[in-house]
Amino acid sequence: MLAKEAISLERTAPRYTSYPTAPHFGPEVDESTYASWLNDLSRSDPVSFYLHVPFCEKMCLYCGCNTKATRRVEPIELYAERLIGEINLVAENTVCRKLVHLHWGGGTPSILGSDRLREIVAQLATRYDLSALKEHAIELDPRHVTKALADALVDIGVTRASLGVQDLSDHVQQIIGRVQPFTMVRRAVDILREVGIDQINIDLMYGLPKQSEQDVQRTAILAHELKPQRLAVFGYAHVPWFKPHQRRLNEAMLPGSAERFAQAKAARETLTSLGYEPVGLDHYAKPANSLAIAARGRKLRRNFQGYTTDDADASLGLGTSAIGRLRQGFVQNPPDTGSYSRAIMAGGLATIKGRALSADDHMRGRIIEKLMCNLSCNIDQVADDCGHRCVSFEQEIKMLLPFVTNGFAHIDGHHIAVTESGRPYLRLIAAAFDSYAPNSRAHHSIAV
Repeated sequence: MLAKEAISLERTAPRYTSYPTAPHFGPEVDESTYASWLNDLSRSDPVSFYLHVPFCEKMCLYCGCNTKATRRVEPIELYAERLIGEINLVAENTVCRKLVHLHWGGGTPSILGSDRLREIVAQLATRYDLSALKEHAIELDPRHVTKALADALVDIGVTRASLGVQDLSDHVQQIIGRVQPFTMVRRAVDILREVGIDQINIDLMYGLPKQSEQDVQRTAILAHELKPQRLAVFGYAHVPWFKPHQRRLNEAMLPGSAERFAQAKAARETLTSLGYEPVGLDHYAKPANSLAIAARGRKLRRNFQGYTTDDADASLGLGTSAIGRLRQGFVQNPPDTGSYSRAIMAGGLATIKGRALSADDHMRGRIIEKLMCNLSCNIDQVADDCGHRCVSFEQEIKMLLPFVTNGFAHIDGHHIAVTESGRPYLRLIAAAFDSYAPNSRAHHSIAV
């Protein structure tokens, strides 16, 4: 019997919303590459869109998103025009018209205003068939949900709203610059349900400054009172080298690794006791929700918005920093609004980097996605499906032995199954199959 080997809770790893991950994208994939890949899509291929809006009225100190604070109308109006321009440019480069998933993220997408939201979706409707939409989702700040906004969301066909709640303890909210009492969040949910948007997501966080295990547990219970169909419980990623505004948070106030682990466990135990099913690494859903159904049926997918039921052949990103996924690889727009705007104004696609997938990338990406979504993978079967019957994974299996000896995973031949106690270690287990990891200079957040 192998002796147990301690697994450090301080280890870092990517979130694996793609493989290869974004730090490995390069300029060899450009506008012309993206145009070529779009042209390869057929008329019958379903597509999904992610629209990124990189503006907020005020920066929250914990934020890791690509956004900036502004109270000026002009840059927002200009950006909306550029989004419409990019919709047209993408449509001109492809014949596919069946849009099956639509997701707005940010930033705060609602900062565009009701008229601009309607205008952008109206433009999409002139270019794509929206009758096939399975889901139209938007990320919302509870502090800015009004009846007028909710009416506009109904007009444009939104079916699911994701509310950024993070934590409902006043002392934590004060520190992170996101003051939104429970009554405010509840009012936002009530407004959305009153107009017919009853698919509600709640996003929570652990690992925040001065946050305790009791804070996390209390927040989970209060969030449950809102009757969401889904919740996500993300670990705060302290990356001040990447997000300078996070330097305003006192690192001495951050929970240690053992505290973070206990907080994640408290959230998991609380939510499962309240009837939510764990989905992948950090999502929870009611048993009748499509996400839970997809997880049970092993049809869950993972993309840059996290866990999803989106199975479109191509997921196309619009806006600054937005990433698109096609069969051939990944593409990404510039992270700053200036470069993005100039590219669209010049009449070209805004892609500045990406990654063309090799056969090995395809195979490893499928293995990693299956582990992250299903908590299991027959790697021989994946290799066979990808035409790599003779690939050896002995080194990867060896890297997983500490997880086996700790009871976090079982390995039978080349079939890997992550146990329930191993769920928090999913990112580290998936990392064993990341061929870029040993030579990567990218800085990642703590994995557990």
